[in-house]
Amino acid sequence: MTTTPQAARGDDERDEVELSPLFARPGEATVLPKFRLPGGESLPDTAYQIVRDEAMLDGNARMNLATFVGTWMDDHANRLYVESADKNMIDKDEYPHTAAIETRCWTMLADLWHAPDPDHAIGTSTIGSSEACMLGGLALKRRWQHARRAAGKTVDAPNLVMSSAVQVCWEKFCNYWDVEARFVPLTEDHRVLDPAALAGVVDENTIGVVAIMGVTYTGMYEPVAEIAAALDEIQRTTGLDVKIHVDGASGAMIAPFLQPDLAWDFRLDRVASINTSGHKYGLVYPGLGWVVWRDAAALPDDLVFRVSYLGGDMPTFALNFSRPGAQVLLQYYVFLRLGVEGYRRVQAASRAVAMYLAQQIEAMPAFDLWNDGSDIPVFAWRLRDGHTTNWTLYDLSERLRMKGWLVPAYPMPADLTEITVQRIVVRNGFSHDLADAFLADLTAETAFLDSLEGPLPARAPQPGFHH
Repeated sequence: MTTTPQAARGDDERDEVELSPLFARPGEATVLPKFRLPGGESLPDTAYQIVRDEAMLDGNARMNLATFVGTWMDDHANRLYVESADKNMIDKDEYPHTAAIETRCWTMLADLWHAPDPDHAIGTSTIGSSEACMLGGLALKRRWQHARRAAGKTVDAPNLVMSSAVQVCWEKFCNYWDVEARFVPLTEDHRVLDPAALAGVVDENTIGVVAIMGVTYTGMYEPVAEIAAALDEIQRTTGLDVKIHVDGASGAMIAPFLQPDLAWDFRLDRVASINTSGHKYGLVYPGLGWVVWRDAAALPDDLVFRVSYLGGDMPTFALNFSRPGAQVLLQYYVFLRLGVEGYRRVQAASRAVAMYLAQQIEAMPAFDLWNDGSDIPVFAWRLRDGHTTNWTLYDLSERLRMKGWLVPAYPMPADLTEITVQRIVVRNGFSHDLADAFLADLTAETAFLDSLEGPLPARAPQPGFHH
């Protein structure tokens, strides 16, 4: 097992944590081991100060333009979070009302996503959208297995079709559950999954197609309706009935409010399941995800475990066992507090800032936009061809980090790896004022790099993007 460079212990890292004399108390240890349990106790204030002082070095969350994950909730939500921190979501017998609220939440999502009969859809909360994707993929595989066995056919070579820009959780799914990953590569002309390419990769062993509402690399929507139409044509010509799972980690909590007429959800008969992330544009602290199937028939019954609570029957389907229930209550709180109109206003404000930033960056001579943030509030850009050979977007990313801004630079996925982009995620709380502050620093750092009279030292090859 390997660790990431950020998590690995440094060879020259000190073995102790020293307590500042300002916080030391008479008779208390002033040096504590870092990698072994201390032999004795510390006062709560001391332990708190040590942990807080180190955690604060993570930086200012408002200046993190890399992450999709929510980092702010209001005071009422914070109070609710503390009051419900002890709830275990898996223990539906001990916390039946939290379980009931979970059901209300995914039923609300089924309605929001136009399930034919929301009250008879089925769903569950998860620890995040990655687990939700895993559950959606498992249902696709199990349904395919049942159909194959009923027809007397083998089930030893399943495959899943998706664009090369999928989030890494789908690669994990295929690896963990012995499914062949079939990637449709992106091109300059097709910057998301090309529906026309499906005929060349879908076959009788295809368990499903993943369509992404908000590609992690760029924030763009994949054309779910066109993907469904291409699969309709495949069924007409081959008899293969291949369903769609929509990975709406971000977009499933944007499109219903900002693009309500866009058909991407259960309005399309071929969409079997949808996932989203409550802790992204669902506006809740991590970790929380949701997955909903259009009806009970879309989730094979042999994947569902049943427990009894309040004299009734409660179906459960999850990879994790014990996990926090507080985030589910937070999601219900935000649903009640904002409603449709509130979500629309919050998401519209984020998109307005994203499109403003994209417009300003497009006007800068150094950059070409990849997309403009009009889908989800996320956009990417690259260096304009011929602008410079003295610096790269990796250098700009480092310069911006010196000012406190986290703006990742990374290569695009397979077949476009020669293209490097930078990406900004605009989240709730990133205002026009903060955007102007960022633009001032971006302009200054770009001007500094443009003033270089020679190239910066070559850097090591950069890894792919897996956020």
